[in-house]
Amino acid sequence: MTDPERLPGRPQHPEDPGPDRPVNPDAPAHGAPASGTPASDAPTGPAPDGPASGGPASGGPSSGDPAPGASAHGAPDVPGAPVPAEAPLPAGPGAMRASDTEREAVAERLRDALAEGRLDMAEFDERLDAAYRAKTHGELVPLVRDLPAPAGGPAAPAHAPSGGWAARIGRPATSRSGVAVFGGFGRGGRWSVGRAFTAVAVMGGGDIDLRDADFEDREIVIRCFALMGGVSVVVPPDLDVEVSGIGLMGGFDDRATGPGTPGSPRVRITGLALMGGVEVKRKPRKGEKSRNSLEK
Repeated sequence: MTDPERLPGRPQHPEDPGPDRPVNPDAPAHGAPASGTPASDAPTGPAPDGPASGGPASGGPSSGDPAPGASAHGAPDVPGAPVPAEAPLPAGPGAMRASDTEREAVAERLRDALAEGRLDMAEFDERLDAAYRAKTHGELVPLVRDLPAPAGGPAAPAHAPSGGWAARIGRPATSRSGVAVFGGFGRGGRWSVGRAFTAVAVMGGGDIDLRDADFEDREIVIRCFALMGGVSVVVPPDLDVEVSGIGLMGGFDDRATGPGTPGSPRVRITGLALMGGVEVKRKPRKGEKSRNSLEK
């Protein structure tokens, strides 16, 4: 009988034992992995040739990346192109330079606040010195920010040169001293000088203007000490003034000594000028100066 395993046309497996070949019990079964290789490590299918579903191909730009040669905002990047500079911001109103009139207006508000009891003497002196040293609006505004705004209307006229002394004597003092050390101080406009006022200038300068001032008492003493500095005192023509200071390697000007009009307070100016100077001079009031120029 013909062996069915030997029929013509049937391929023989190289490891398929025939009827005459002994069977090796250690040989792996047909289709099983070789001995020593775990079945779980065998590849289950061909490796993918393309990108995974939903991701961009390797090396290609993603949908969120800008195109080559463009910046993140879409404008083309030109090598060496200048970056436009931002326009400078305009200076604020606080940087505006202050004028003498504006400084004097702030000083006037401070004097009114002292007379009304809104400021004590220490606060007044500190703010007044800062007002005369201020160079910009930004330095003046904080000095009166917590004070009431001045009432609108024309400015107060200058005191009459005669017949008005009684109303200007006996007013509460708004300042009793002025100190300038490597700097300066100023007292002017409408203010009230104490019966004893002390001015000190050390390598600095001080200005005292009594033309529109009020007086705490009928007898006023102003002591001036200038050490390598200077003090200037301006008095009106109708004020009774006596100057009796000493100049040591400096000068103490006494040319303004003279009587005043009836009822005038008496101001005595004394002190020491050491390698410095104290100047006392008479000047007409601002209103009188304007009237004289119109009459001419």
